[in-house]
Amino acid sequence: MAVATEFAFDTEREFEVVNGKPEVKDMAGARHGGVTARLLIKVGAFIEDNFLGGVYTPDTTFLIGANERLPDIGFVSADRIPEDGEPESLWTIAPDLAVEVISPNDAWEKVSKKVANYFAAGVREIWLVSPEQQTITIHHSPTNTTILTANDDLTSEQLPGFRCRVGEIFQPSILRQKMRG
Repeated sequence: MAVATEFAFDTEREFEVVNGKPEVKDMAGARHGGVTARLLIKVGAFIEDNFLGGVYTPDTTFLIGANERLPDIGFVSADRIPEDGEPESLWTIAPDLAVEVISPNDAWEKVSKKVANYFAAGVREIWLVSPEQQTITIHHSPTNTTILTANDDLTSEQLPGFRCRVGEIFQPSILRQKMRG
């Protein structure tokens, strides 16, 4: 049973359960939501087109150690999805890939602790997406990271063949088009 069911919450807000206590997730702004949506569309289409597994939105709960986390994007490889399909409630396994889009008020300590918890639970790769810096930091392991900027191509060991220009994630296509024309 999920720890979250033991608490009464404001149903208008999302929360994670960390160290047995509810932690309300701050409401995302338009930029955060846009960046998450553009990345989800690109990653999700690639995963679906190549039958790699399942891609999950930020309202999907994953059991990460004793914590319940809601990554902005989660990916579970096809070989780890049970024969009977996706669970009705939370995933009791860690995703293979967890993507977190950083909000302006996210504390570095909380984000770094979340990365450590993800790796301890078995996540194989973590992307920290910074709309403010317009960078994506890929954590291949707790000690091996790669920082990508707007002109770099985003690739992933967990998504063989996936490639997308980092800069495309940070601006809607309509704004990129207006800038060209």
